[in-house]
Amino acid sequence: MQMGVTGDQTGPARSRERFLGGEPVETGVRGPIMDSWLRCRLLGLSPDRSELPFREDFDPDSRLLRAAGPVLDELRERFSGSRMNIAVADADGMVLRRRFGEPSLARSLPPIQTVPGFVFAERYGGTNGIGLALAERRPVQVYRAEHFAERAQSNACCAAPIRDQLSGQIVGVLCFGYPYALEHPDLAALLGRAVGTIERRLMAQRSERERGLLHSYLEAERRAATAAGDGHTGPNGLPGPAGAGLDPLDRAVLKKRATELLSSSRRGAFGVTLPHGGGATLLSRHVTTGTGVAGMVVEAVVGGDGPPAGPLSPSANRPTGTVRGLVLVGEPEVGKYAVEARRRLELLAEASTLIGTTLDVERTARELAEAAVPRLADYVTVDLPEAVLRGEESADPGAELHRTVVHGIRDDCPFYPAGQRVELLAGTPQMRCLTGGRAVLEPELGEAAGFIAQNPERARRLLEHGLHSLVVVPLLARGVLLGIASFYRSEDPAPFGEDDIRLARELAARAALCIDNARRYTREHNLALALQRSLLPRGLPEQAAVEVAHRYLPAESGVGGDWFDVIPLSGTRVALLVGDVVGHGLHAAATMGRLRTAARNFAELELAPDELLTHLDNLLVRLDREEGGDEDPGSTGIAGATCLYAVYDPTTRLCTMARAGHLPPALVHPDGRVTFPDLPAGPPLGLGGLPFETAEIELPEDSTLVLYTDGLVEDRHRDIDVSLDRLRTVLARPERGPEDTCRAVMEAMAPEHPEDDIALLVARARTLPADRIAAWDLPADPSKVCDVRAAATRRLADWGLEGLAFAAELLLSELVTNAIRYGGEPIQVRLIRDRTLICEVSDGGSTAPHLRRAASTDEGGRGLFLVAQLSQSWGTRYTPRGKVIWAECALDAA
Repeated sequence: MQMGVTGDQTGPARSRERFLGGEPVETGVRGPIMDSWLRCRLLGLSPDRSELPFREDFDPDSRLLRAAGPVLDELRERFSGSRMNIAVADADGMVLRRRFGEPSLARSLPPIQTVPGFVFAERYGGTNGIGLALAERRPVQVYRAEHFAERAQSNACCAAPIRDQLSGQIVGVLCFGYPYALEHPDLAALLGRAVGTIERRLMAQRSERERGLLHSYLEAERRAATAAGDGHTGPNGLPGPAGAGLDPLDRAVLKKRATELLSSSRRGAFGVTLPHGGGATLLSRHVTTGTGVAGMVVEAVVGGDGPPAGPLSPSANRPTGTVRGLVLVGEPEVGKYAVEARRRLELLAEASTLIGTTLDVERTARELAEAAVPRLADYVTVDLPEAVLRGEESADPGAELHRTVVHGIRDDCPFYPAGQRVELLAGTPQMRCLTGGRAVLEPELGEAAGFIAQNPERARRLLEHGLHSLVVVPLLARGVLLGIASFYRSEDPAPFGEDDIRLARELAARAALCIDNARRYTREHNLALALQRSLLPRGLPEQAAVEVAHRYLPAESGVGGDWFDVIPLSGTRVALLVGDVVGHGLHAAATMGRLRTAARNFAELELAPDELLTHLDNLLVRLDREEGGDEDPGSTGIAGATCLYAVYDPTTRLCTMARAGHLPPALVHPDGRVTFPDLPAGPPLGLGGLPFETAEIELPEDSTLVLYTDGLVEDRHRDIDVSLDRLRTVLARPERGPEDTCRAVMEAMAPEHPEDDIALLVARARTLPADRIAAWDLPADPSKVCDVRAAATRRLADWGLEGLAFAAELLLSELVTNAIRYGGEPIQVRLIRDRTLICEVSDGGSTAPHLRRAASTDEGGRGLFLVAQLSQSWGTRYTPRGKVIWAECALDAA
């Protein structure tokens, strides 16, 4: 047999020297080898140690050896003439039998490589083929310097675990050892085929045992039927099948119950209720083959009265019925595997409904733990990086793990508590799982050096609490490592096995996908929430018309498009605004930002409420058209919005409102009455072409106007009429200020888990005192301008603002002159002393003045330039009877 030479091994040799010298080794060594070296270091093994445990107490005629014997002989013939050393070991790493391609090797090699009985488990022999295959639970290859022991530095080996196909448990290892220079490219495939043959022969042995049990049962029944003349026999004088004449569902129930009896080795008669009425009696008894194989047989008697459930004595009469026959025969071990397999399938089926009920990362992780305890494990911990909890991907999951979930059959187990950061050392099961991205099994925690080295004191306490077996599974979804889940056993004395690993992996895979969905949702939710908060008012502007407080509560399941705003207007007026964009997510938040910005711009133009809503409606229709809402079926488009816009004037206490499909505001009167003004509803924004109407009401002094979105009073669990009545009751406390009102309303009305955003705006109306307002009516006579200047100067003196007299005279001269020249009657001048000095001139014209740069030869055009220079702001607003030109001067401008 020809073998070829593999690549250079000087890299692993140097890495091994650095590792043994205590230096860090980051590259040049395969992952499984490095993990094994770390475990060897934690176990305190020495590279020059050559003593291995030797045992003579093994069965030379065991099932494994009987199955492997012919395969070993065939391999010896295949490798005839080569220096191949073929060994089969048991599940503890003890070599049971060896074969050599060159028989003379048995005389030239040391006993440790030729004599059966030496134990090559990793905890004794360090990194080697047999020990690594058992530790990694998969096929492995070890070359020269990758061996931990000095004695094996010139050798290479490949090994693979042998499994019982029924239970999935590892029962042994097949290993090929050979000089490193003789490496064959097909050796790994040949090893796999040989292991498969041994596993099939093991399964055939089990089938032979069960066939023997069935034969013994049939022979016993034949003799009993012949001696007693029993009429309940099949066509050949044997008992017929119990399912003959029964409904398939009834047969399934009988087989399920029979499997449980076989698994538990319970002997007796047991009543079973059938799904389609009636009952049956299952008879469970022992049967033994002529070679001494012990098993169980389960028969069914369907119909008749049947005996009471309980153990049967050998002399008891058999129950009689209309149908009698064989249900199941086999060894209790086989029945146990069948019951466990069914329970695993049931757990997987339930897990699909138990895991992922919400889009919350922590809740999904807890659902994984709750699904696994106690049916798979007694304790489960889930560790996730902080970045995943925030909705992001983690660049280094091992560096920022946080204990997210601790769940078990009791609360007194000393795990790291939830919320604490978890530091992992190299070589621990959890770190091996993170770095390798695959499940790690530690069937015996008391012998797991990595588990103990993590924290010896904590490991000791965990072992004292009975924890004895561990499976660590990565949470992988869409190629992203999200964290790890650790499954522990304490009450169940059986260690975790291969089937348990597969079940844990399946549960973790389902949970990881749900966690990743929740992570992505959390990320989008946080982005939308950040966008929405950036678009909402960060603080309320200074104004004297109303005392305002507000609250905003985002939806728990998705950010919506609710918004509110407070916009100071000219003449001490203020605009109050609430709105709600249909839908949730980034699209709704972005649309909300567009509408709020547009509403502020339209408000700056001093538009009436109905005109402002018309402009917003046109904007929403245009946005919908631009985003393809009418043409592109795949486009989300703009779903629409509702809005309420109110303008309050503290000089007259009049509030002008219009709404577009929005809920009406609540008005809290000074006497405690709460009303909902009857405003024209108006269509929602986005329909286009439909008119809006305004309503004007007078707000009593010290009354409060409450604006809100529908999330406060309406959802699928609440009736809006009931909620409005409750809101009326909560608001009926006029002595409370806006801030206290907001707090009381949110405590009483906001649901614990809001399904929609809630925006609340509470504004207590103020009234500007009459002594801070001065007004004069003027005819369209230029000679009266000087009279207005004189009257304004006297009023400013009364207000203590003599320093503003010069600027006010110039402003009024220009504004009144323009009103007389370009406007029309009625003309009125008004001074208002508020946070600023406001000068207003109204006339009956509709022509708006425009600021322009006058040429040096122009005789006019400089009046508004002077107004702009003397005031801090100025503008025009239109009224039903004309327009108002206003200018504001700071009180300290003098």
